[in-house]
Amino acid sequence: MKGKILIVDDQADVRQLLRLVLENENQITEADCGAALQKAFAQEQPDVVLLDVKLPDANGLDLLPLIKKRWPETEVIVLTGVPSEQEAVSWAVEATKRGSFNFLRKGAGFDSEKLVADVKNALERRQQTDETSLLRRALESMSGTASPVFQSAVMRELIRTVERIGPSDVAVLITGESGTGKEVVADLLHAFSPRSKSRFIKINCAALPRELIESELFGSVKGAFTGAHSDRDGLFRQAEGGTLLLDEISEMPVDTQSKLLRVLQDQEVRPVGGKASYKTNCRLVASTNRVPEEAIRDGKLREDLFYRISAISVHLPPLRERREDIMPLANAFLKRFAAQANRIIKGFTSDAAERLTGFEWPGNVRQLQNEVQRAVLLSEGDVVAATDLSITKAKVPGDDTPDTNFTLLEGVERNAITQMLRETGGNKLETAKRLGIGRQTLYNKIKAYGIEV
Repeated sequence: MKGKILIVDDQADVRQLLRLVLENENQITEADCGAALQKAFAQEQPDVVLLDVKLPDANGLDLLPLIKKRWPETEVIVLTGVPSEQEAVSWAVEATKRGSFNFLRKGAGFDSEKLVADVKNALERRQQTDETSLLRRALESMSGTASPVFQSAVMRELIRTVERIGPSDVAVLITGESGTGKEVVADLLHAFSPRSKSRFIKINCAALPRELIESELFGSVKGAFTGAHSDRDGLFRQAEGGTLLLDEISEMPVDTQSKLLRVLQDQEVRPVGGKASYKTNCRLVASTNRVPEEAIRDGKLREDLFYRISAISVHLPPLRERREDIMPLANAFLKRFAAQANRIIKGFTSDAAERLTGFEWPGNVRQLQNEVQRAVLLSEGDVVAATDLSITKAKVPGDDTPDTNFTLLEGVERNAITQMLRETGGNKLETAKRLGIGRQTLYNKIKAYGIEV
């Protein structure tokens, strides 16, 4: 996933290293101090900022709120070269409190693979923000004269459901494959509720280190653990009167799930290391890309917690099951990206539209968005032709199932999974182990690619 990355660091060798790690997939710009960062505010908004803590003219943590104010949708990953693990943990907590997406150590503790993964996750979050705006505009158009983005009956009914349950305080569980727009639905639930004027706090349970997630959720008192130099509010307190989204809740450690269940039952939160509890008043929304029953069976989600958070469940169907939405979405993306690129592109040729509507879209709306953005950048005419698209029809050798549309890379991936399943006699656990991927990831790909086991 490509994006615009701004590196803010005073050390030229560090900027060069970060550029080498990220440049192949992203558009990189640089700033060497706080003053240069403020000059960059006049330029195009980046998707992700890599921000050093110690700059010659500023403290990066002090600049973080300014970045979020000027570029609200930009995700910020804070970098530090502090040698002390204790100090790093303390700064990580403070960076998260001020709005950073994540916190990484550079120097001797630098992990390039983790950096790439964090940037990818930040870009996905950035795109989810775009999808939220798109869906909100779609909702507005449904009551006006404009052509609505969503034409499928299932999505119209889903939106009506969200409108009905939005004003209540009932807990909601949102399920669906990655890329379908679960966070978008969570945004709408908050927007339709009386809590919309209060804060909407979001946390990705898979992104936080295990040792920080409880203090992040419930808060902590001074001295509760190494690096806890002062009392800090948890997200439940920060979301007081508003809404709290626990994204990918099935990735939360099971022991933390039990403590979360107690909070939901008692409506009280006790900070880590604290002796007193305080009442909490926020609406809980949770999401997962796993099938809840499978997550419970695999020990990833507590059954009692599932029943507590799923008073109402909302399922987002994959894009391949609502093909009526493909072209309205594609046209909406086309309009936005053409404007960003300062180009006049009128639409898609009939061949391009046919290819888009016939594709299976294993990455769902997010993949469609990426495909349209790529086509806008590469097309030479005033319409997007089929040749401007990267998706092609690929028949996997030796597979007797009907032809399915895949990109070349997806065709190779599908072929590898199919072959490994044959070698393991259909053993999914062994297949996932040999391919070096998670079992749930394998399940998702088998479903997305229509592989019969």
